[in-house]
Amino acid sequence: MAKDYYKILEINKGASDDEIKKAYRKLALKYHPDKNKERGAEDKFKEVAEAYEVLSNKEKRQAYDQFGNADYTEYPSSRPNQHQQNFYTFQGDGRQTFRDFFGTDDIFSAFSQFSSFDFPQMNPQFDSFPSRSFGGNSYMKQDPPIQYELWVSLEDIYRGGIKKYKINKTNYVGNGQVYQEEKILNIEIKPGWKAGTKITFPKEGDKRPNIIPADIIFILRDQPHKLFTRVDNDIEYSASISLKEALCGNLILNVPTLSGEIRKIDFRNEIITPYTTKIIPNFGLPNHKDPRMFGSMKINFKIRFPSTLSQDERNQLMAILP
Repeated sequence: MAKDYYKILEINKGASDDEIKKAYRKLALKYHPDKNKERGAEDKFKEVAEAYEVLSNKEKRQAYDQFGNADYTEYPSSRPNQHQQNFYTFQGDGRQTFRDFFGTDDIFSAFSQFSSFDFPQMNPQFDSFPSRSFGGNSYMKQDPPIQYELWVSLEDIYRGGIKKYKINKTNYVGNGQVYQEEKILNIEIKPGWKAGTKITFPKEGDKRPNIIPADIIFILRDQPHKLFTRVDNDIEYSASISLKEALCGNLILNVPTLSGEIRKIDFRNEIITPYTTKIIPNFGLPNHKDPRMFGSMKINFKIRFPSTLSQDERNQLMAILP
């Protein structure tokens, strides 16, 4: 009777490649004979390996789905009324399949490659075990974290969004094989995040035998802005005005904002000094704990003085100014 490989791996017939890998990882760790000493565990371990070898191979899976038996598959021949016969025979080495998948023979190392929520539910007598291999080998070590500075504009801090970052990884697999992997990490920037915020992608570093891959950490940095300076959740804007505008009033200032709109501020009938400031509530950055709350915009003034004055202009100013 043909084996039901989907049932063995506890997956549906339409399972994706990732679901097949996840199922094998869970069951191979569960039934590995170095940990599971229950009767039938080793046979189950080999059976899981056999199911994985068939279903993870596109051609073998296609033949199995078509004929219902991976031990004997029949393919149409180019000659009329004839078929060519191919036989699939599992070599019975579940450990080799395990080695090729995890890149190690050590079940403890294999466990250490994955976070706790990926671990299979094991028999209670196997739930507690030291994170080191047999023979007194040292505890599994993790590569030191890899840190990158992520420069983000104030507009992105204001709105939030996704930043994409490309990394290149070296992965070591079974039988000494090495391949390079290019991966895009999607970094979620939440509104109001402060400089120094760390975003961690666990175990995304190079994969090496008996070593836990490094965490990749992005450290948020405020990209210098041509108009604004950030002070916590507030922003500061420096408006350049002439001495005449500062003294004579009649000034309506167009102030840019992070939202993109222009805010008109009326300074008519006001004398503006180098120490004058104007606070506009709710036009700063959002609070990262409550994005509905916003900081303020503080407007400072840079007054442009004339570089020269004629004697007549000096006399007029002397007569007018107190």
